[in-house]
Amino acid sequence: MARDILTLKPEAVWRYFYDLTQIPRPTGQMDEVTRYVFEAGKKLGLETLQDEVGNVLIRKPATPGMEKKPIITLQGHVDMVPQKNSDVQHDFAKDPIDAYIDGEWVTARGTTLGADNGIGVALALAILEDNSLKHGPLEALFTINEEVGMDGANGLKSGFCKGDILLNIDSEVEGNLYIGCAGGIDVNVSLEYKDQETTSQEDQAVRLTLSGLKGGHSGVDIHIGRANANKLMARFLKCAVEEFGVRVASLEGGSMRNAIPREAFAVLTIAPEDAEEFCKYVAEFEALFTKEFDGIEDKISLKVEKCDMPTNILPEDIQDNLINALEACQNGPISMLQSFPDTVESSTNLAIVRAGDGLVEVKFLVRSSSDSRKMWVASSIESAFLLMGAKVELAAPYTGWQPNAKSHIMEVMSKVYEEIYHEKPDVKVMHAGLECGIIQGVMPDMDMISFGPEIRHPHSPDEKVHIDSVARTYEVIVRTLELV
Repeated sequence: MARDILTLKPEAVWRYFYDLTQIPRPTGQMDEVTRYVFEAGKKLGLETLQDEVGNVLIRKPATPGMEKKPIITLQGHVDMVPQKNSDVQHDFAKDPIDAYIDGEWVTARGTTLGADNGIGVALALAILEDNSLKHGPLEALFTINEEVGMDGANGLKSGFCKGDILLNIDSEVEGNLYIGCAGGIDVNVSLEYKDQETTSQEDQAVRLTLSGLKGGHSGVDIHIGRANANKLMARFLKCAVEEFGVRVASLEGGSMRNAIPREAFAVLTIAPEDAEEFCKYVAEFEALFTKEFDGIEDKISLKVEKCDMPTNILPEDIQDNLINALEACQNGPISMLQSFPDTVESSTNLAIVRAGDGLVEVKFLVRSSSDSRKMWVASSIESAFLLMGAKVELAAPYTGWQPNAKSHIMEVMSKVYEEIYHEKPDVKVMHAGLECGIIQGVMPDMDMISFGPEIRHPHSPDEKVHIDSVARTYEVIVRTLELV
């Protein structure tokens, strides 16, 4: 039961996190969760503010005698990525998350858990609640709509926060300290066509389902080499068109720009005399994909079944051009950072594909620590789709967070990590996007660092957070507040 997590320690952290699991908070649906955070600040008797875009700020005075210490800003975002398995009945707009304890972890049944970034929010609220702590002036900033558009950070105005140091609690690898992150940009492709090519009554219709992929966070997990459902489906369709002359009636895959797509679906028409061989062909590709991703993916499923005949199919030139563009576009890691070995510099995620009923839509998220390379990679995707006559929009750009090698908070937290973990932390640049870069643009003199407990498979239904790492992260924050 979800309430079982209330038995975990630190009690206040898990109490706040439980409350967050009960509040539907997909990106774009922020009113209830920001009201909850605002009221939490008021219940604690603390100064609580909300800016014009919806961000909430809670201020707590310093422990007596520590008033002259730097102002610390704890920061996290209140929205979550809504991802679920296709066989799970869940409405993220109204249903609570069904969280439960699974051994050393907390996870959810068939959906994202929302530990990204609910645990960060819960940690900050618990710190504000704890009157036994010793600290300088303290504030906590809770931003909205980070996962799509970073609206909260982009809407932040100078002067709303007073902090000298920002502790961003939105990282997923315990023991790592992050001092920089990639920027990003959306590449949105669209093409309208006349939906007038009808299906042949001599053919039969089949539905192709690609599922069982792990997916994951398109920044944190992009280097692992997990399969992208949209890329695999395009690869199969290109071969199936060449081998059997199949026609595509509809195509869909992926649901979030920042999640590696786990599933893709296509409705096809095929000559009845080819149906048996086509089924064998599908099975051969399932075996091929399984072999190629051995050790990375373990449940790849490619299945075909008969379905009702659709009214229309994509015009043949649209179909072929789309498949070719999907095959041609870059996906996954593109370049690596030379100054931080094993860290991706630039990547793309072919996140969403929709085709049918007169409209083609394709969405990518391009990430890079280099603004110039970010635009170059986006341009390469743009070129692939301009060749098919599509409209391509580059949207919602955000800058990366540039590392500060002389960061004071990095030195302090490195010492704290050595005290608690008895080893030095890994200081890294994150390929995922964090709000730090945008906040840095508003408050350029603020010293920043990002950290967090161990969260596995964020942005996927396999998301889970390690219980003991949450307690250790709380201890890290407490000790940092004492030493700064």
